Amino acid sequence: MRSLVFLLLVALASAKVYERCEWARVLKRYGMDGYRGNSLATWVCLSQWESNYNTRAINHNTDGSTDYGIFQINSRWWCNDGRTQSSNACNIRCSELLTDDVSVAINCAKRVVRDPNGISAWVAWRVHCQNRDLTSYLAGCGL
Repeated sequence: MRSLVFLLLVALASAKVYERCEWARVLKRYGMDGYRGNSLATWVCLSQWESNYNTRAINHNTDGSTDYGIFQINSRWWCNDGRTQSSNACNIRCSELLTDDVSVAINCAKRVVRDPNGISAWVAWRVHCQNRDLTSYLAGCGL
């Protein structure tokens, strides 16, 4: 019985890491294709470079803020982690971005791109996706 409980806890603690096409299908289902002028390939590229499609990705920044989840949403501006002075524009706890229910992360990403900075709020987009051919991000996905 202890082994079963241990295995269950390990399973709950593990991250959901999406395959590229699986993630593209999820994003499409949540209306991200064309959202605020950003193609589905743009969102797949962004999340690959931000988190490698990992729902539990965390990055600590030199300014004391932390980036959370599959989109690496920042605690200074978009969510409250209880440590960083935050604007919390998505009105969520940062821990909500670390679950396998990606609806919270997607809704917050939608909020981020409605900001005047738009998708350029993400450094990974500017460095790896902007002005690039992104067709490979959807290749073979049947979308």
